[in-house]
Amino acid sequence: MTGQPEVLTMGRIGVDVYPLQIGVSLREVTSFGKYLGGSPSNVAVAAARHGRRSAVITRTGADPFGEFIHDALRGFGVDDRFVTPVAHLPTPVTFCEIFPPDDFPLYFYRFPKAPDLEIHPHELDGSTEAGDAVRGADVFWVTGTGLSQEPSRSATLEALRARGKRGITVLDLDYRPMFWDSREEARRWVQQALPHVTVAVGNLDECDTAVGETEPRAAAAALHAAGVELAVVKQGPAGVLASRDGEVVEVPPVPVDVVNGLGAGDAFGGALCHALLSGWDLERAMRFCNAAGSIVAGRLACADAMPTPDEVEQAVLLGSAREVARA
Repeated sequence: MTGQPEVLTMGRIGVDVYPLQIGVSLREVTSFGKYLGGSPSNVAVAAARHGRRSAVITRTGADPFGEFIHDALRGFGVDDRFVTPVAHLPTPVTFCEIFPPDDFPLYFYRFPKAPDLEIHPHELDGSTEAGDAVRGADVFWVTGTGLSQEPSRSATLEALRARGKRGITVLDLDYRPMFWDSREEARRWVQQALPHVTVAVGNLDECDTAVGETEPRAAAAALHAAGVELAVVKQGPAGVLASRDGEVVEVPPVPVDVVNGLGAGDAFGGALCHALLSGWDLERAMRFCNAAGSIVAGRLACADAMPTPDEVEQAVLLGSAREVARA
């Protein structure tokens, strides 16, 4: 891919090693599938499935898993020119257990440190191609995990400041307790990032971390008070709430027989990028995002499972028909 990406994500990447037996402990699993993983990387893949020019800024180990990541990104149509190796660190691997409908324990192997946390501020300054991409992308997407350690923390904050809220600048609140010493520490750094973004996306627990609120409308109001224009609060079985310019919409989830819920949020994120770039109204956007998430929740993998626009539109229609039938 050449030229500026429409959607540029930054942060976590790795290899997901998922069991091919569902409802079985890792202690007993005998076979696995290997997939591209890492939330912002999955979001880039999901956006590419919707026809968006996508790229990711991240780092891998200089090892066969790192080479696999490059192959996978290219295979999904995601620009990998900003993915660079760290010679002394291994590419992270993540295992999960799959106990539908709502229990999916994750086991992160990111030791002694994940290469994706070795993104340095100078790599994103005005003299670099990556820095130009940060400033020029239509959507720039960063995550809370990127704030958890240095130098990624400083790189993320400097990139946000340099971008200056141009276009659509998204913070995925993405709170994962195993990456932080405490919720309070995470809140401190997330609150430094919020004034520099136009969109914040998170579930109720992540909103608690970001702004100390777990009631959806209160969380959205607190995110607006922190400087965010669009607040998207995911409520699990209760659906999603979106708030912008005084408008608040709540959209129920699309029912699905859950296989693996781990990639649903990333599908939602890629769909959100597409919807915002398309200029859709909030209700249409949230219905599309919910439908995209439901499709991936019904599949095993994450990146490999990202749906096409036609698949999502069909799921939207199905969800609307079920709402009418229930009424």
